[in-house]
Amino acid sequence: EWKNLYQIQEERKRIMRETCSKYKSNNRRIITPYHVSRIFVEDKYRVLYCEVPKAGCSNWKRVLMVLNGLASSTKDIQHNTVHYGNYLKRLDGFDHKGIYHRLNTYTKMLFIREPFEKLVSAFRDKFEHPNNYYHPVFGKAIISRYRVNATKEALRTGSGVKFKEFIQYLLDVHRPVGMDIHWDHVNRLCSPCLIDYDFVGKFESMEEDANFFLHLIGAPQNLTFPKFKDRHSNEERTTAKITQQYFAQLSPSQRQQSYDFYYMDYLMFNYSKP
Repeated sequence: EWKNLYQIQEERKRIMRETCSKYKSNNRRIITPYHVSRIFVEDKYRVLYCEVPKAGCSNWKRVLMVLNGLASSTKDIQHNTVHYGNYLKRLDGFDHKGIYHRLNTYTKMLFIREPFEKLVSAFRDKFEHPNNYYHPVFGKAIISRYRVNATKEALRTGSGVKFKEFIQYLLDVHRPVGMDIHWDHVNRLCSPCLIDYDFVGKFESMEEDANFFLHLIGAPQNLTFPKFKDRHSNEERTTAKITQQYFAQLSPSQRQQSYDFYYMDYLMFNYSKP
């Protein structure tokens, strides 16, 4: 079983590197703090984890906290502690020497997810539930720009953004509000063409990949990747079927443009076109 998982890793890394050398001319660029701003550091087991939202990142941070001795079990760590507790260091918090030392000697990993599924998961999480950041900041801007005859209430609260409007915003080159890490490209978040990751896990095979990774770094035997769903736990996880229902609301050209938008992620991580 391990042998098979090693081979899967080699294949994923090969595809990622080949895509980089084919499409990216920037392999010799200098790595700046910006490139490593999404990378979390665990010094005890020497792990660098690039956070990709909606691909198991809350649970990965829990695992890193346990590895680091900040908690005895992943079950004890609340969502807010994970995301707002600042217990984990980020790589851009170190000086130039500290950054390069860790990039050269630690095990670098990232976990990814089918791009459309990740997008729908982010939309459901941020726009279909009360949210005192995404509704006023993104919702208001999206509704006022893309909804004809929007009600005063919708413009005031920014709640009730429709998936189609969200996609209009995503594909708009003159976006009324900037990009957000929840729907940015993995390519931009983790710079896989500049940083040579040692391990590429997939959300779709999370348990197997995660536990294989923990085995590789020599983590304690009793530490396994948590299975629980972090937010809105009574709701069904975003599946391929649910994703299809959302994309069915779009025109064929919007679907194609959305694919083009995530084209490099599809290619680099070997996901087939939906």
